[in-house]
Amino acid sequence: MLFIILGITILYVSLIGSFVFGFDKVTPFQMTDVEPKRKFSVVVPFRNESKNLPALLNSFENLNYRKEHFELLFINDASNDDSETVITSFFKKHKRASQFNFRILQNVRQSNSPKKDAITLAVDSSKFDWIVTTDADCHVPKFWLDVLDAFIQHRDCDAVVMPVGYNELTTFLKRFQALDILSLQGSTIGAFGIGNPFMCNGANFAYKKALFKKVNGFENNNHVASGDDIFLLEKFLKLKNHKVDYLKNEKVLVLTKPQATIKLLVAQRKRWAAKTGGYGNLFGKLIAITVFMMNGALVCSPLLLFAGFITLKTLLYFWLIKVAIDFLLLFKTSRFIEQEALLLSYLWSSLFYPFFAVYIVVASLFSNYKWKGRSYKR
Repeated sequence: MLFIILGITILYVSLIGSFVFGFDKVTPFQMTDVEPKRKFSVVVPFRNESKNLPALLNSFENLNYRKEHFELLFINDASNDDSETVITSFFKKHKRASQFNFRILQNVRQSNSPKKDAITLAVDSSKFDWIVTTDADCHVPKFWLDVLDAFIQHRDCDAVVMPVGYNELTTFLKRFQALDILSLQGSTIGAFGIGNPFMCNGANFAYKKALFKKVNGFENNNHVASGDDIFLLEKFLKLKNHKVDYLKNEKVLVLTKPQATIKLLVAQRKRWAAKTGGYGNLFGKLIAITVFMMNGALVCSPLLLFAGFITLKTLLYFWLIKVAIDFLLLFKTSRFIEQEALLLSYLWSSLFYPFFAVYIVVASLFSNYKWKGRSYKR
């Protein structure tokens, strides 16, 4: 048993350590003063988001990019609140925003994934060559599109992955989620740094419309309710002579809200976990399996101690090694997005996380989940 735990630990430390190494290999992009060239279609699917939309709309109004160089496409996924009214009223009342090119489209359900249907509709309806996706509960920064355009000009890429973080971190539960997404962002950046990208976040993702068409959009994976971002990334990475890059610049950081309750958090994470079985990227599968085994071993370690399979010293070393390697990645990521204060909650989060992670994986295997008032099967 000791050798099994040792093997899991070595594999985990090797993988997370590679992300720590790869994080610094991704060079931060320094914004330059260039003439804007790209025109963007910003895509926002929404369902019953009347409370969250004002923050997003205000951030859109504050965008520095030329208004004739982008359009805003809002896709209503059968909302039964006043989300549409919130959007239309905002653009009527705000002088600068009233000059924006925006449209509200009605989603057409064609698959088990309403969000993928919404994005497909938006891409088909878009006027411009670049698609940028975000979520209705997000807040985008002022120079979001400026930096993205400059990066595309500099790197001549076909798809761009960008950072996402949480705000409004007023409780331990919310800080716990913020640390979790920090680890995901750090892994995303680190994987790009070692040349093995496997993850992105649809709340801040940009790609050429022609590239979306070339891979036939979400064909063959739209039976999975979530995964509009990762499945698309996997398809892009399989194409030859097409460049997918990571934009490492804090001025493109999109912020979103963490879940307010444990119940909502569990539902969200079960939705995320449900797509894991559909991963085509072997490295991504290896990461998922290794992380589960490491957390599973930690959850079982007290039982192994009581059964006499390991000693207390072994258990403590086991936990400390994981805490240390995770902290290195979180430290680098939190410094990049300027949220170092979150590290004050790291120790308690590190004790709770293995039990939470194992529960989510097991629950996602044996139960369905509900999201935004809809029930989904695995």
